Amino acid sequence: MTEDKTKKDLVMNALEKVIDPELGIDIVNLGLIYEVEIENEDEAVITMTLTTMGCPLSDMLHDTITAAVKSVEGIKNCEIELVWYPIWDISKMSRYARVALGIPEGFGA
Repeated sequence: MTEDKTKKDLVMNALEKVIDPELGIDIVNLGLIYEVEIENEDEAVITMTLTTMGCPLSDMLHDTITAAVKSVEGIKNCEIELVWYPIWDISKMSRYARVALGIPEGFGA
């Protein structure tokens, strides 16, 4: 496993601790994280979306994500690229998130 792959895994693990305050599920299991890239060995670039445009908690989530990513040893900077395509829907959620939110199996798949 390369060093970048390890850092990428550590960043994803850190992001699993960032909880969406409205839904009470972490942003990884909600399917909001589309990609994590490590650049220059110490910068994480997070490509993500939100469940809705104009989410009132986007600033708070930005700060929480940045803090979580920077908590990973060797990561000094965090850039968040917010995208709206592909459009988020419940099919992007993990099975864990669906069960936790009471979404029936196969719904939205």
